[in-house]
Amino acid sequence: MQIGDDGKRLGILVGGGPAPGINSAISAATIEAVNSGLEVIGIYDGFQNLAEGRTDAVRPLVIADVSRIHYQGGSILRTSRASPIESREHLERTLRALRELGISKLVSIGGDGTAFAVSEVLAAADGALRGAHIPKTIDNDLPLPTGRPTFGFETARHVGTDLVLNLMEDARTTNRWYFAVVMGRSTGHLALGIGRASGATLSVIPEEFPHDHISLTDLCNILEGAILKRRVMGSAHGVAVLAEGLGVKLDEREVAEAQGARVTHDAFGRIRLGDIALGSVLRSQVQKRFAARGDSVAINDVTLGYAIRGAHPIPFDVDYTRILGNLAVQFLLEEPAREELRLGGLVCVADGGMHVMSFRELRDSDTGQSRIRMVDLQSHEYMVARKYMIRLEPRDFEDHAMRERLAGAARMTPTEFGKSFQSVVGLQGVQT
Repeated sequence: MQIGDDGKRLGILVGGGPAPGINSAISAATIEAVNSGLEVIGIYDGFQNLAEGRTDAVRPLVIADVSRIHYQGGSILRTSRASPIESREHLERTLRALRELGISKLVSIGGDGTAFAVSEVLAAADGALRGAHIPKTIDNDLPLPTGRPTFGFETARHVGTDLVLNLMEDARTTNRWYFAVVMGRSTGHLALGIGRASGATLSVIPEEFPHDHISLTDLCNILEGAILKRRVMGSAHGVAVLAEGLGVKLDEREVAEAQGARVTHDAFGRIRLGDIALGSVLRSQVQKRFAARGDSVAINDVTLGYAIRGAHPIPFDVDYTRILGNLAVQFLLEEPAREELRLGGLVCVADGGMHVMSFRELRDSDTGQSRIRMVDLQSHEYMVARKYMIRLEPRDFEDHAMRERLAGAARMTPTEFGKSFQSVVGLQGVQT
């Protein structure tokens, strides 16, 4: 069967990392497609097998297969980060495999990397394939209209908040600190959301640093400063929630030296975050600072990652993804409303109805890559979170009595303390 022969065969695949709600989106898309007279083919492992030219790693999907999977975590079709555009050969094999499978409509579920790859595949198919991309990422970093979250984010925030609340109780009981690293490759939406909801001592996100690179010294100063300020306020414990994307901005050589292991890159040329032991590096560096002054601090580092993204979706994400799956198929069955949607687009919800963004809208005009929604440091959400954190502030240096107390906690003179920590105030997003 050739691709586009009768337009009745629809494929579904999942790219990128897991997120709560994937199965619900698969379920809704399958049910709507079957009820509309389409044959549905589930494609295993994202683009991985297609890029190898394989057509055997697929399964037919009917309503009975998906009618009760909407509340399950993970993905019945699995997922991968394999790129169909890594090379011309990968792209040609992908197109050939889709032709052999007779797929003329494609529902893709994924984040910015998958959206970009799908747009390239659709363009190369030159009208023989039409796609609907469903935005999925717990990072919440796709530029959806009206501030709508990406699916999976709210579940991840819910589960992550419970985990941090447990860490906070353990920290209080044992008089120790926790550095909790939370997923978020480029942005701090999840770390900030978890930190705000749990009332963690502080959250640190990449957006607070205006430049492409973060000094390991500055990052350690923020954490050490918070620990010292808590001591002055009478507490020897706390939890710092850290976005893993901070590691991407650190100097690779500095990180490799600190952790004694090199950093590698994925198929998209991005740093493999799994290679950066961010929590461990920061814990070690901060403890060394205290030890150098003849002091000590108990710190544990934890990474809140796989347990969060594999969770069962909360009702919000179940409902949200069922809507998205349904709308994706509706979009593929309709004539495109605009020329730029002829090949496909990203399906989302705005003002209570379907909204489709063209893949061109998703791209940054300067880089050609997918645009990223960053945390707005002037937003109410960030400013409220920031005001309730315990971190060094400008007033801590302006208040001579407070600076003396902080210096005493650090076993420094006020002048030494100022020289060591004054710089971090200017790095922080909102000064209160």
